[in-house]
Amino acid sequence: MAIGVTENTFQLNIVSAEGPLFSGPAHALAVSGSDGELGIRPGHSPLLSRLKPGVASFVINLKDPEEILYISGGIVEVQPNVVTVLADTAMHGKDIDQARADEARRAAEENINRHADDVNFAMAEMDLAKAMAQLRAVELTQKQMRR
Repeated sequence: MAIGVTENTFQLNIVSAEGPLFSGPAHALAVSGSDGELGIRPGHSPLLSRLKPGVASFVINLKDPEEILYISGGIVEVQPNVVTVLADTAMHGKDIDQARADEARRAAEENINRHADDVNFAMAEMDLAKAMAQLRAVELTQKQMRR
């Protein structure tokens, strides 16, 4: 996921229920909002949005690759010079166990097939979205490591 960057920065704070993951200046942030993908750069209009399971990427240093995180959901708040991501769960792509995420994906797909007319269908869909987001974070992280 390539995100445009500028020389300017904003204060970025990323916190999950487990604790803080990042706090410092950033050039750009890309997250999965409830209504679509959000690209946030310095000077972005104020905004408050729910986050759906997905990959968050942000640029700390213009000479380094973007940082990749998995986010299970949460909220992003954008203010003039500060962006805060409050994530339910967040993990660096390099810390995700790919085999476990792949197994979670398979289990969620089986649950969707078994419970198509059941109340558990929505829960299985959410589990699938989370597993797919974890696998995407792993894929993007591995791609960066090969560069």
